[in-house]
Amino acid sequence: MRNDARPDEATIARLRERAQFVRLETIRLIEIAKVGHYSSVFSAAEIFAALYYDVMRLNADPKWPDRDRFLMGKGHAAVGLFPILADLGYLPVEVLNGYTRLGNPLGDHPDMRKVPGIDFSSGSIGHALSNGLGMALAGRMQGRDFTTFVMLGDGEMQEGQVWEAATCAAHHRLSRLVAIVDRNGYQLDGAVDDVMGIEPLDEKWRAFGWEVHVVDGHDVAELTAALRAARADTAREKPCCIIARTLKGKGVSYMETEPGWHLGYLDPSDAEAARAEILSKVI
Repeated sequence: MRNDARPDEATIARLRERAQFVRLETIRLIEIAKVGHYSSVFSAAEIFAALYYDVMRLNADPKWPDRDRFLMGKGHAAVGLFPILADLGYLPVEVLNGYTRLGNPLGDHPDMRKVPGIDFSSGSIGHALSNGLGMALAGRMQGRDFTTFVMLGDGEMQEGQVWEAATCAAHHRLSRLVAIVDRNGYQLDGAVDDVMGIEPLDEKWRAFGWEVHVVDGHDVAELTAALRAARADTAREKPCCIIARTLKGKGVSYMETEPGWHLGYLDPSDAEAARAEILSKVI
């Protein structure tokens, strides 16, 4: 990994603040919906922030053909992405206030037909990497230099289609394809390693022909440096996988590693306490 990829202190502070913004907005939107996936977003907040506020090449036009692509296998975390899209100007901020309401384009999962800035409609896990490799291969065939980023849940590693896609991507030497595994340790039914173990995850990705880096998914400096380097290094002639070790529910102590918060609802007083805890610490 390139040493010059590390962000400066001002960027680190900005990304930490944006990750907090994602968590706070997630709480607000789930208050509207009355149920949602807090902990799945909280584990990925720094990933969202690093990609959208630093690493990815974006444009005011969400259909710009040379933009970097982002696909989210764990589509249930979309509530954390929608505030970013509004913040970047892809949709009116007011649309957030109708999250999941009848007639509003923002649902529990992302819909690329309705939401500007969404590159892939996801819900059923296991399909994102296949679609991402297709986009990366199409970009190569068209002579474009965009990078395709695919964020996957660690429970998603139990899906056979993920490994079919990993094989295909390595075969085609898709250097502009970057997978990010949110290794938070939990899925709907409990701990990933209790449901069906996936370790040694880094060795498996390497065996499938990928370059692999394991990072602290809540250390924005380390995470951003890895993502920057993965995007810049097109000479490696293989796709890259970044395994981000995270905590499910990071930022709210009683949610951390508690599988019951995979889907839940905070009443107003608990929501206010969660906000206070998030604001009280630099994550």
